[in-house]
Amino acid sequence: MDTVSQLQSMGLSLPTPAYIFGAILFSVLGMAAWLIGKRKQKATTKWLGVALMFYPYAVTNTVMLYVVGIALCVAAVWDDRQGS
Repeated sequence: MDTVSQLQSMGLSLPTPAYIFGAILFSVLGMAAWLIGKRKQKATTKWLGVALMFYPYAVTNTVMLYVVGIALCVAAVWDDRQGS
């Protein structure tokens, strides 16, 4: 039995390329939001950046990954624009 079928028999599956791309994309955007929040001393923007970096570990559905990621990005941009 090969490794992939062993994982599938245990109920585990490999993530799709779209999921991997989204996880990397939102993590990089989260790092940028964190750095901007740190530079501008905006705690909310920093914490939204942290959330963007780490939420892919908790979300396993690809569609939800993009929905939550876009919502967090919009919140981070909106929060950053409020104090400018």
